[in-house]
Amino acid sequence: MDRKPRLWITRRLSDATLERARRDYETVVNDEDHPGTAEEIIAASAEFDAIIPCHSEIFNADVVRRLAPRLKIVANHSVGVDHCDLPALKERGIVVTNTPDVLSDATAEIAMLLMLGAARHAIAGDRIVRSGAWSNWSPSFMVGKQVTGARLGIVGMGRVGRAFATKARGFDMEIHYYNRRPLTSEQAFGAIYHESVESLLGVSDFLSLHCPAGPETTNLMNEDRFGLLPMGAVVVNTARGALIDEDGLLRAIGTGRVAAAGLDCFKVEPGGNPAFSAHENIFMLPHIGSATTRTRDAMGFRALDNLDSFFAGRTPKDML
Repeated sequence: MDRKPRLWITRRLSDATLERARRDYETVVNDEDHPGTAEEIIAASAEFDAIIPCHSEIFNADVVRRLAPRLKIVANHSVGVDHCDLPALKERGIVVTNTPDVLSDATAEIAMLLMLGAARHAIAGDRIVRSGAWSNWSPSFMVGKQVTGARLGIVGMGRVGRAFATKARGFDMEIHYYNRRPLTSEQAFGAIYHESVESLLGVSDFLSLHCPAGPETTNLMNEDRFGLLPMGAVVVNTARGALIDEDGLLRAIGTGRVAAAGLDCFKVEPGGNPAFSAHENIFMLPHIGSATTRTRDAMGFRALDNLDSFFAGRTPKDML
């Protein structure tokens, strides 16, 4: 097209991303930085050729059905696309892309933080010191679960799962994993493959979830599966809140089957689960797995790379 394509960016992205977007596109940014509503998305589709949304903008079947013909591409600023009805978008001829690869290390770092924090009483320890309640010490004080040398189960050995496994090997952990298919020996680096989630759970002193959310993985960790973990296991989730039956987790915490959990995502976001707040052995973060300056720049640039390819008549690298 002769004119610059019109681009709507639904959230406040990194400064470097916005600078590049404004250089190459006729760009409108939601500077108020609130999640785009269904009506805003539908209205934008009549005014813009492209949208860069985050996972906070929902492209369900009803929204997609009402999109105007002008919108040609949805270049997600995320890896996960469970907020998009991909078949409905494809039927409308709207290209969808995401931003893989660039956030694997940042998310794996948060998984490591959550695993260590949950295992070693980070929430209770911080509260005790911060409140001035630290008045004694004994060998039995704040005894946690050691990570070094423990068995780690990983559900989903994609980019983030493999990045986490790499970091966990620095703690001499024995890596076990479940995946839709076994990794090559070069990718596995000695990690032990399990053909079922159930088999994996039985050896997982620590369990970390790194698989996509979808109909097959909703409530992947339910009460029955929590019961298959070794007593006193630690559970980490930096993927999607839908993977965990939160009532089942609370019951497993109550029985001690799960000694602690580290969570960066929840069924309800923003907000989380208020019932978790009563448990200091649930270490929580507000879905910030990829929140580093370098990663945010890389995500924004990846989304713009996909737009550049599309409007130059090439197939975007990350087209779904």
